Amino acid sequence: DAQNQKLKTSVWYREVWDDEFLSWNSSMFDEINEISLPLSAIWAPDIIINEFVDIERSPDLPYVYVNSSGTIKHSKPIQVVSACNLETYAFPFDIQNCSLTFSSILHTVEDVDLAFLRSREDTTHDKKAFLNDSEWELLSVSSTYNILRSSAGDFAQIRFNVVIRRRPLVYVVSLLIPSIFLMLVDLGSFYLPPTCRARVVFKTSVLVGYTVFRVNMSDEVPRSAVSTPLIGVFFTVCMAFLVLSLSKSILLVKFLHDERCSRQEQTLLCLRGDTDAGGPRVDPRTQSAGVTEFPVWQEHQAQSETLKEVWSQLRSISSYFQTRDQADQQEAGWLALLERFDRLLFQSYLVVLGLYTVTLCSLWVSWSGL
Repeated sequence: DAQNQKLKTSVWYREVWDDEFLSWNSSMFDEINEISLPLSAIWAPDIIINEFVDIERSPDLPYVYVNSSGTIKHSKPIQVVSACNLETYAFPFDIQNCSLTFSSILHTVEDVDLAFLRSREDTTHDKKAFLNDSEWELLSVSSTYNILRSSAGDFAQIRFNVVIRRRPLVYVVSLLIPSIFLMLVDLGSFYLPPTCRARVVFKTSVLVGYTVFRVNMSDEVPRSAVSTPLIGVFFTVCMAFLVLSLSKSILLVKFLHDERCSRQEQTLLCLRGDTDAGGPRVDPRTQSAGVTEFPVWQEHQAQSETLKEVWSQLRSISSYFQTRDQADQQEAGWLALLERFDRLLFQSYLVVLGLYTVTLCSLWVSWSGL
């Protein structure tokens, strides 16, 4: 149970101990060398599993075998739900090492000592009784003997380290390959023109795809407070690049829209000019047609006013084009800066995607080499 960091193990538990008070002379009892007794009727060592966290249903075998020398054999299948700190950094190419520690809860090593029924070498790579699980593969079961020293005394302990590794094919098909495809689609969005508004729509759709994929992935990736899966880290980094690129595209569209609005206002002001500043104009020829004679100085005055008006219009047009040239230069500078930023994001994205692919391949190679 990777979500809750629990390990459920089906164990064939065998326990052997000597009780001198249960020995007899078989010749005095019709050569009876072995009998079966209820476990509740005799003394049994209080051996527990320290990592035990939950009770599971196990077949109840209430009898033990006792031979004439006082040796008691107790065998039973048990299901152990134990705590196991998962290392999910290399998910789905992770290898877990979960321990099962057997010790007495009350008796010190002077009263109850522990020993192995089989040699440690035989136990380490013995897979004869291992039921092949569809997701996990048993690598080894190493064992150690140590003494736990405490204020209450010294207690004997036997620890079995169960080393298992995950079969990653299902997660490669359902998580890794789709995540790489989604990153490649996001990478292809950089080939759209930066000023294209369809780029914002496209990146928004990719962001929705990232979100949906992230929600679906949260049910598959184990949650651990010790480490974070590497695939989750890369995915978060790619989402950050996508958000940066999307924010840049939104700012660019907003900037271009403001620039176009200001240009339209300046064009209207230039066309209006000072047409209403001097009042209605009177053509000298029209005046001369209605009146027989005018003084020469009035004709010169009308021509000078016409020249002044033309000069004012030319100055307005010139200032408009100068302002437009400055705005074009400023816009070109901003566009160049945003294109450099876009190129930097694209290169960073390529580096992250390359690191992601190389890391996954190296983890797969190291997983296969075990």
